[in-house]
Amino acid sequence: MASGNGQDALRAGLGLNLTYGLLNALGRAIVTGEYAETPFPTEAELAKQHGVSRSVTREAVKMLTAKGLLSARPRQGTVVRPAAAWNLFDIDVLRWLLERRFSVDLLRQFNQLRIGIEPEAAALAARFASADEVARIAAGLERMRAAERGEDDTLDADIAFHVAVLQAAGNPFYAQFRDMVATALQTSIRFTNRIAGRSASVADHAAVHAAIAARDPDGARDAMRALIGDVVALIDRVEAEGRTSDTA
Repeated sequence: MASGNGQDALRAGLGLNLTYGLLNALGRAIVTGEYAETPFPTEAELAKQHGVSRSVTREAVKMLTAKGLLSARPRQGTVVRPAAAWNLFDIDVLRWLLERRFSVDLLRQFNQLRIGIEPEAAALAARFASADEVARIAAGLERMRAAERGEDDTLDADIAFHVAVLQAAGNPFYAQFRDMVATALQTSIRFTNRIAGRSASVADHAAVHAAIAARDPDGARDAMRALIGDVVALIDRVEAEGRTSDTA
């Protein structure tokens, strides 16, 4: 028989799961525009619709408010905020955006952000990375090579490489981008691999690693910029071809 403390922990865990379940359901609904033309429900309505307690509903609404998706206004209740107010650096918000109808614009914007971050992270890694951090970048590269042989997951290996570079920059602000980059890369890599008909270029990633290992900041920056620039060029080409086919 479980102790009183054990039962309390179990109840708390169930409550947390219910809260995150409701958070995900409402977050997806907001991002996909379910409440674009209809008012956002009251806490009482949400509790009834989803079969949860008012406390669970209240907590989920608080979390969505903190993510910039909702706001509470006097005499107007809780309303959905415009997309421009959403916290795009929040991993949940980014995941909901990526799970909705596929957007080439969103993919391009994400990779434009990467060009502003990852080349400088690579340059910093070339200057400041420890031997262990360089080894983790090398390990990510080896995983990519193993993935080409069917011995690892292509997506996970590619993400591991890029996250290792961010962490090796020696700057906590760059390191904070790792979850966002890992989340968005899952969609970006799937798209580019499907369109290009191949996985990411191991040689291009190897050039980034080689420059970092050689302590060559300019070389590392240029290699990473070229790597991501190829992705943006591919996205632009696909969109241009789509416009051509639409007008044909």
